[in-house]
Amino acid sequence: MASTTRVPKAEITGLYGAVVKKFSKRMFGKVPESLEVAWNHKQVLKFSFGLGQKSRKWNECDESLKSFAHMAVASVVGCSFCLDLGYFMAHNQSLDEVKAREVPRWRESEVFTPLERDVLEYAEAMSQTPPTVTDELSARLLQALGTPALLELTAFVALANFYSRNNVALGIEAEGLAASCGLKPLAQPSGKVTSAR
Repeated sequence: MASTTRVPKAEITGLYGAVVKKFSKRMFGKVPESLEVAWNHKQVLKFSFGLGQKSRKWNECDESLKSFAHMAVASVVGCSFCLDLGYFMAHNQSLDEVKAREVPRWRESEVFTPLERDVLEYAEAMSQTPPTVTDELSARLLQALGTPALLELTAFVALANFYSRNNVALGIEAEGLAASCGLKPLAQPSGKVTSAR
C-alpha cells in the first residue's frame, strides 16, 4: 500500500541502517516508508526516535488514554499513517481494539467512558489552530487524572501533533499495518468532525 511521498525515499544502508531495518521488520513486519523518507536526514530521524523512546518511559497517564489521544490527533490532522499505526499498536499492546477502532468517530460512538471522551476532546482541542482547550475541560481532566498525568497527556498530545503533522506534510500515508493483523477497517465518522466548543 505504498504512497507517493513528497520527499524521495532513501536506501537505508550501513550498520545503523541494518539495526533500524531489523527493528522495523520485527515490529512491523516490514520497513515503513516513513523510515525511508527520514533516512535522508539521520539526525532528524534519531531525534524523532529519541522523543519516542523517552516518551515510552512516561507512566503517569494510562496507556489507553494516550493511545486514543494520539489517534484523535491523527484524525484531526489527517494523518492516515498515524491512525493505522495507532490501531496496529493498540492491537499489539493488547489495548481495547474496539475503542481504538472507534476513535475517528468518537463523538458518535457509545463505547467511550466520560473520561475517555474528555481526553479525546482535549486531544482535538490541542490540535486546533489556535488551540481551543477550555478551562472547564482542563479542570475536569485535572480532577480525574491528577497533575502529573495531565502534564504527561498534554506533552503526549503535543508529540502526536509533531509526528502527525510531519507525516502529512511529507505525504506519508497508511501502509496497511492494522490490516496485516486482520483488524477490521477503522470506523469512519458519519460527518465532518468539528470542535465541541
